[in-house]
Amino acid sequence: MKVTAQPSADLLTLLLDGELDASSAIVLDTQLAKPEILNYRKVLVDCTKLSYISSAGLGVFISHLQPLQDKDVKLVFFNMQEKVFNVFEILGLDALMTIVPTQAEAISA
Repeated sequence: MKVTAQPSADLLTLLLDGELDASSAIVLDTQLAKPEILNYRKVLVDCTKLSYISSAGLGVFISHLQPLQDKDVKLVFFNMQEKVFNVFEILGLDALMTIVPTQAEAISA
């Protein structure tokens, strides 16, 4: 799993590449735990190359959701593959998190 951060003005885009499972969740957790992340208005998560997500990967997003919301930082997922979206949907996380089809929609969400 590779996480690439692309900051721009008041947005931070995280590009996820690979499988987000128990062994790679720490990489994402470290990125989301950085104090400077709270300086952004939105954190966009590009899921184009995210091929798999486990409960540990979901747990990372869930554990950071409330602290981000408390600081008015919106977490938005986009370009999610259908099999990854199905995991969010089955667990009802699509109702808790903003998931949109495109980057343009993520920026305007």
